[in-house]
Amino acid sequence: MKDVNGKEGATMRWYHYIAYFFGGALLANTLPHLGNGISGHAFQSPFASPPGIGLSSSIINVLWGFFNLAVGYLLVCHVGSFKLRKISHVVPLGAGILIMSLMLAHAFGKFHGGL
Repeated sequence: MKDVNGKEGATMRWYHYIAYFFGGALLANTLPHLGNGISGHAFQSPFASPPGIGLSSSIINVLWGFFNLAVGYLLVCHVGSFKLRKISHVVPLGAGILIMSLMLAHAFGKFHGGL
């Protein structure tokens, strides 16, 4: 694929789409955990008892949120060469963010009156 200057550009491989999608999902999952953890609130996490239903401490949520942020960053910024201005890069990232956000709204809405 040639760019405007006639130079060969990097092609986007199938696994770049998957990495950007899951990177977006992890970045979306960062928000509720970091937000609740930073504000000192207990919140659901995979480490609670029962997982995803019980509450974890604010410190656990900060750590879990930061882990999601770090892995999301690695998937988006270190797989392929993500370009924010390329629709083919942004669409899978946005789809991951949207789908994870809807799933989180549904799951957490049961506990916090959002449904």
